[in-house]
Amino acid sequence: MLRRLKNRVLENGRVVVLVLASAFITMSLLLTNRMAEALHHKEKLDVELWAAAMERINRDAMGDYINDPLVTTIINNRNNIPFVITDENLRVISYHLIPPEVIGSPERLHRVLDRMAKDNTPIVVKFWWTKAHNHIIFYGHSLTLDLLYIFPYIQIFIIVVFVLVAFMAFRSMKQGEQSRVWVGLAKETAHQLGTPTSSLLGWIEYLREQPVDQMAVDEMQKDLTHLMKIVDRFSKIGSETPLTTESLNEVVGNSVMYFRKRIPRNVTLEYNGLSIDTVKAKINVTLFEWVVENLMKNALDALQGYGAITVTIGSDKRHAWVEVADTGKGIQKSKWKRIFEPGFTTKTRGWGLGLSLSRRIVEEYHKGKIAVVHSELGKGTTFRITLKKD
Repeated sequence: MLRRLKNRVLENGRVVVLVLASAFITMSLLLTNRMAEALHHKEKLDVELWAAAMERINRDAMGDYINDPLVTTIINNRNNIPFVITDENLRVISYHLIPPEVIGSPERLHRVLDRMAKDNTPIVVKFWWTKAHNHIIFYGHSLTLDLLYIFPYIQIFIIVVFVLVAFMAFRSMKQGEQSRVWVGLAKETAHQLGTPTSSLLGWIEYLREQPVDQMAVDEMQKDLTHLMKIVDRFSKIGSETPLTTESLNEVVGNSVMYFRKRIPRNVTLEYNGLSIDTVKAKINVTLFEWVVENLMKNALDALQGYGAITVTIGSDKRHAWVEVADTGKGIQKSKWKRIFEPGFTTKTRGWGLGLSLSRRIVEEYHKGKIAVVHSELGKGTTFRITLKKD
């Protein structure tokens, strides 16, 4: 009940984050756009005021408006707007907030004037006594207005980053919870199996003193030893796992030998490890045997009582590997990665945890890789475990 409630809170939390982020982005864009339009309109009125002052001075006194105190005061009080004043031949008369090197370069100056003309319609300052010497004011956006136009994109970037971080946090919480569940389940399983295995040890010792087939008792002892290995494997999940340099030929060979005596007669099991040079890698023997046996068991299930399993080990200068191949029913390529997800299974029975735990053992504990390297429907599948060499 508590787990379902927590999952619901996490799911609702993701929805809330998305809704809030979308609402904030929409409101921010609308507000910023309105502010930018208002500032743009104000700057346009400011420049029109300059032009009106210039025309008024020229109409009243035919004076030099460039150096007139009124015009100078108006411009200085609104000095955050870049502008260039030219004559009708685009010769510069005055400029503000434009680098001198731009003014001195005709090509760069024309580019600036074209950009300003696209941003704002140039204003013509008319002289009342003649039409031949009108002046033109080209003006652009102030730095404040440019920042307002850019600000929404900065906000969107920040919000997207925030949403991504929030989703990663939610996902990490969920994965952490799942990991704790698996670890708890594994340790509880090991604890629960401890009592019956101890009891079975006593019964086997009792059978050894009875007039029964001792070969059968020996096989029971092997199975019980294997069961105790399984208990040990479950107890190691979630604990610090030391790795030691071991011979893969021997470790994998032990699993193959145990498995070979317990497969159907119509299934063959081949292994190359006894006929090649020693291949060494750093592993935890108990957990690595678990992975190999799990792959062989999956291969046996895929055969459905008839076919062949081939276990191969090999190495190069940097890596060692173990391959388990079968001639079974195969796996669709679209499922090659999904089969390692917890709960996913192609079988009618089972929880879909074997390959998920195998991947965790190989990747998290051994820093290696496990993958399907080949599979064809009706012809079989090959799994490969790849480990770094010493």
